[in-house]
Amino acid sequence: MRLFMLLFLAAYLGGNCYLFVRALPLLASFPTPIRWLFGLLFWVAALAMILSFGMRHTALPAPLLQGLFVVGSCWMVFTLYMVLSLGALDLLRLCGLQLRYPILPTLGFTLLLMGYGYWNYRHPQVEHLSISIQKELAAPCRILFASDIHLGEGTRKKALKRYVELINAQKPDLILIGGDLIDNSIEPVRRQRMEEELRCLHAPLGVWMVAGNHEYISGIDSCRRFLRNTPVQLLRDSVLTLPGGLQLIGRDDRMNRLRSPLEELLAQTRPELPLLLVEHQPYELERADSLGIDLHLYGHTHHGQVWPLSLLTDYLYSQSHGYRRWPHSHAVVSSGLSLWGPPFRIGTQSDLWVIDLSSSH
Repeated sequence: MRLFMLLFLAAYLGGNCYLFVRALPLLASFPTPIRWLFGLLFWVAALAMILSFGMRHTALPAPLLQGLFVVGSCWMVFTLYMVLSLGALDLLRLCGLQLRYPILPTLGFTLLLMGYGYWNYRHPQVEHLSISIQKELAAPCRILFASDIHLGEGTRKKALKRYVELINAQKPDLILIGGDLIDNSIEPVRRQRMEEELRCLHAPLGVWMVAGNHEYISGIDSCRRFLRNTPVQLLRDSVLTLPGGLQLIGRDDRMNRLRSPLEELLAQTRPELPLLLVEHQPYELERADSLGIDLHLYGHTHHGQVWPLSLLTDYLYSQSHGYRRWPHSHAVVSSGLSLWGPPFRIGTQSDLWVIDLSSSH
């Protein structure tokens, strides 16, 4: 994880250096104070996300922290597509196509793409899925599965209200949250009193969630204390049987190196009853498929959020998003109802899963 973050930071800072150097010719005729001001604003925007993350637990004014987060997260996507576009034009220049100021068309293209990405993010897809299993279930069960809501400076209380209304509109029997309900810190969640919206969630069989890596980043104990004021019940290596005979395993995140082995949790279940596994990170799906689990649900990947990062998640995970029928089980990997960081979906889709589970008997 640390190696990945170091590589990511190196690539991000390198991309900003490239972008800064390519922008300088546009400023050649401007007075020196203007060029210095541009440089200052550019690097404040480039470093804003890093500053926001590093100061997330401090007592700095909320508007300042939110402003750093918004500017920094948007700048990340801006940098990505500006670098890709300018790089493509540099390749075309080798073929004889020469533009005097190539940064101008790439700027227009990037801003239009980001506008589309924001609109796409604000319109999550409700995915409907009907699954029939061999094991006996007393009655059909409508499961609402959502993951990666990332409450905090990015997903604020107003957005949470929309999500709660969308979830309740599906009239679920059971609500499951696949981790990363909280983003980088519990402080903005408390400050905005988001428990008021979470208390509006309703399902006859309860609202259950597993921890994701961001619950650990935020502080797992702080998250647990916050959730006590909501109907959301946190499962950490927990096994329970719901009315109707559906067994639910809520496995803790991989960030907990002391979490229970999956076989140990399975030993607490009855193999003749339907079995559902909720876990945040979709690793070892092949192994889970072989252990008698009927339906397993995951999140975490966001399907990369924006292209071409979606190609990376497709490479890293055997199932990076969506539904798949495995030889012995069914699996769903949510792309996330909301996002981490940049509020854009480009080449991917935010989703919410409505799963009608029934028995074939």
